[in-house]
Amino acid sequence: MVDGSSSLESPPQLTCQDDQLRLSLVSGVGPMAWQALLEHFQSAGNVLRASREALLQVPDIGPRVADAILGVSRPVGHQAADVVAQERALSVQHGVQIGGQDSAAYPQMLKTIPDPPCVLYVRGELLPRDNLAIAIVGTRHATSYGKRIARQLAAALARSGFTIVSGLARGIDGAAHLGALDAKGRTLAVSAGSLCEVFPAEHQELAERIVGQGAMISESPLTSPPRRGAFPRRNRLISGLSLGVIVVEAPRQSGALITAQHAAEQGREVFAVPGPIDSRMSAGCHQLLRDGACLVERAEDVLEELGPLIAATSHADGQVVHHPAELQLNDQERQVLAHITPQPVSVDKVAESSGVPIHRVLSTLSVLEMRHLIQRTGGSHVARR
Repeated sequence: MVDGSSSLESPPQLTCQDDQLRLSLVSGVGPMAWQALLEHFQSAGNVLRASREALLQVPDIGPRVADAILGVSRPVGHQAADVVAQERALSVQHGVQIGGQDSAAYPQMLKTIPDPPCVLYVRGELLPRDNLAIAIVGTRHATSYGKRIARQLAAALARSGFTIVSGLARGIDGAAHLGALDAKGRTLAVSAGSLCEVFPAEHQELAERIVGQGAMISESPLTSPPRRGAFPRRNRLISGLSLGVIVVEAPRQSGALITAQHAAEQGREVFAVPGPIDSRMSAGCHQLLRDGACLVERAEDVLEELGPLIAATSHADGQVVHHPAELQLNDQERQVLAHITPQPVSVDKVAESSGVPIHRVLSTLSVLEMRHLIQRTGGSHVARR
């Protein structure tokens, strides 16, 4: 069982330079404009010192955005310093960390999406093991069936070592967070708005529990008012933080389907839980299944379908995980796998180096091959996939 308070990991630092924060607060500088500006000028400080003419040479940077950058970097009085100071003061008041993309704690999974947040706001702690994450999402108007399945799946996956990611909304999202908390696992809640305020308000207590066993995350500045249009954009972060997205219940028009679309575009796996054929709340899931999503009935379906990780990730118990299917292995299977390399090695050598009797090695190799963790390379040799 994964314990969110494990002492085996030291939380990396989440930091953000004033120039980075100031540039991120400019109206019109979203993730794509941010990337274009940084590629052109090499640093946020250089962007803020640039002339209007130089700013306009950057693709997709028009007069309005250029003038907004100049307004923040060359203000009348103390306006520029005030906007950064206000964010810093609010971050201290609400216990929020602010991190740039070059911060040690900025999630590696988010760096792989086309439009990662310029700056990330976090309440709680992000840990390296959170790279081993699964998102569970669905409708706010969930049935009792949907909430029960979401909670069960989240608990089972959390016990296997996954961090559960969702959006803190009513219905399926809330059930997913609760399932992870039930299992004493980690969970991340991605907010569409400022972390100064919990939405919906009735999830205030749930949010505090999440902060204790994971984190609340947002790309919205602490000073920003709630914006309805922020919800579809935050869905790309839910999928971006995860290896895959499980949709439990969703009607045909649902934000959960937007999250699934982002997942597919980001190269993440898409999973769907079937429901009653006459339930409007399962119509979106059934459409995903027709479109090729992986059917999920139990946590093992997810573990078996996920491919190799982008990068090896440390499990809470110190185990280095290369493939999610490794989380299903018992001690003997894990011991044998540890002595199989990407280069072919003989079965006799595996038995000798692992200390496991040859007859048990042979039976274990069959299990590892079935889970697509190893392959036979001819004769009595095997290699890690």
